[in-house]
Amino acid sequence: MKGHKYHSTDEYIDMQEEPLQPILKQIRAILAKTISKAQEVISYNMPAIKFKKVLVYYAVTQKHLGFYPTSSGTAAFAEELAPYNPSKGTIRFPLDKPLPVDLIIAITKFRYEEVLAS
Repeated sequence: MKGHKYHSTDEYIDMQEEPLQPILKQIRAILAKTISKAQEVISYNMPAIKFKKVLVYYAVTQKHLGFYPTSSGTAAFAEELAPYNPSKGTIRFPLDKPLPVDLIIAITKFRYEEVLAS
């Protein structure tokens, strides 16, 4: 909902249109399982997971799921992300195709290791 300030991931998901909610629940579950130590936060008015620092953000539009693993996350997986036409720090997964779960897991683990090393 444009202009609304979200306070929780639950609220963010609940306030999206019904057809968009399953993909949000799916990415939420993937991230929770991948980094169980991470906490859910809202940052830049988007759901995110944080372990010391935000690891990844995500948000939904009518056409894609935006996945934001910062510029280091997109750079490290540039070859694998090419089909998704990424820009600096932004990946757009089309809603009419299955999420690339293994790639999302790999990028999220990369960000976790990167934060641990910093």
